[in-house]
Amino acid sequence: MDERSIQVGGSEHLPPPVALPRHGPGGGPLEDPRALQILTTEHWSLLSARSLVYNEAFARAGMFLTFLSASLVALALVAQGMGFDRDFLVLAAVILGFDLFIGLATLGRITDASNEDLRSIAGMNRIRNAYLEIAPGLEPYFITSRYDDLRGILSTYGEPTGEHPSLFLGFLHGLTTTTGMVSMITTVIAGILGTVVALLVGAAPSVAIGVGLGTLTAMVIVMSAFGYRDFARFGARLGPRFPTPPADADQRR
Repeated sequence: MDERSIQVGGSEHLPPPVALPRHGPGGGPLEDPRALQILTTEHWSLLSARSLVYNEAFARAGMFLTFLSASLVALALVAQGMGFDRDFLVLAAVILGFDLFIGLATLGRITDASNEDLRSIAGMNRIRNAYLEIAPGLEPYFITSRYDDLRGILSTYGEPTGEHPSLFLGFLHGLTTTTGMVSMITTVIAGILGTVVALLVGAAPSVAIGVGLGTLTAMVIVMSAFGYRDFARFGARLGPRFPTPPADADQRR
């Protein structure tokens, strides 16, 4: 989820309904004089939903980092009194396991929030398409997309929208998002937990470190595959009504 501030205004400042020009002999829903006000109200509603989603995602991430910091400080204080013996390793395994659970739960909710944000963007792009049907001459003044498919959503975020975007660059960009940050912290916790468990079962320190690195690598692969699969499933469920035309996609590359 990309971090950016969203300003949400009140619906009491909506413009009054105006008569819309006709587009063709058959008429359509946009000819209703109430259509513009309804569309504007829905636009503000989606902006409010995005604001709530961002606030929850940031709050969840902050709670997770606060809990993780407190647990590590507690472990450091306990280690001063107990020493790094087997009892301390057992306690560390329990606390790190709980940290891992909290991290995975936080990651799941942030992923859902990110999908909700993308769906809101798709809705706003769809409404923007209606705006441009009402007043086609305004298109040069819009910097965001009017299309509600994945290409349109990514172009709203400023992402490349070509047919074959770079997976490597996409992975690097993912690490800069809130989801990617929480995911990497969670994988590091899993790697440390693997090291502690290996020490508990009697492995040599060098072997335990290898187990930890292997656990971390496996978690990175699993998290990346899960994120890619979740994004692909979201795209399949999106059901765009105004997909990006091929000519427009070629111009955006």
